[in-house]
Amino acid sequence: MPAARLHLVRHGEVHNPRRVLYGRLPHFGLSEDGRRMTRSAAEHVKSLGRPVTALVSSPLQRTRESSEPFTELFGLEPVIDERVIEPHNVFEGRRMRHALINPLNWLHLRTPATPSWGEPYAEIVARMDAAMRDLWSATPSGDAVIVSHQLPIWITHLAVAGEPLRHDPRRRRCALSSVTSFELDGDTWREVAYAEPASTAGAVDVGAV
Repeated sequence: MPAARLHLVRHGEVHNPRRVLYGRLPHFGLSEDGRRMTRSAAEHVKSLGRPVTALVSSPLQRTRESSEPFTELFGLEPVIDERVIEPHNVFEGRRMRHALINPLNWLHLRTPATPSWGEPYAEIVARMDAAMRDLWSATPSGDAVIVSHQLPIWITHLAVAGEPLRHDPRRRRCALSSVTSFELDGDTWREVAYAEPASTAGAVDVGAV
């Protein structure tokens, strides 16, 4: 038997005092509030009363740190999978408000449906789907958890829902330390739950585009 359910968990708040778009840049770890958030996410999954038998994480610091409460509560060491990483984009290290008023950057905005500023949405869907299916098949029983990032999780949601991949980043339903859950019905993913177990009031959440 394969896995029973797969949870995509977003990382917690990142220590980002300059409020830059950090993307794949190194040395962006969780803030103190972020650690509390991801603990809430792990406790939420634990409260479901479902055995969790597999844990995967993106290789970036903030997701590895966000997987630590899952290790503590479920006794699982995370397997690092590059396929669930944050997409690359040309605005890494910049403050988006400043970047968008610079005419030199407007070329990167020419085709938002792709998007032209970073990894194509279709490629994100393909790699996330492959990682999810591989983990599903490799988990003989119980639930599996993937600790990932806002855009890969949201794009997966859109693809599963059959909605256009182009979207307004300000309107993503994928809060810090949120949990989006899926089941594989035959060969088709089905979203079965979404939860925001962590308090994110006052959080800084400007790291993705």
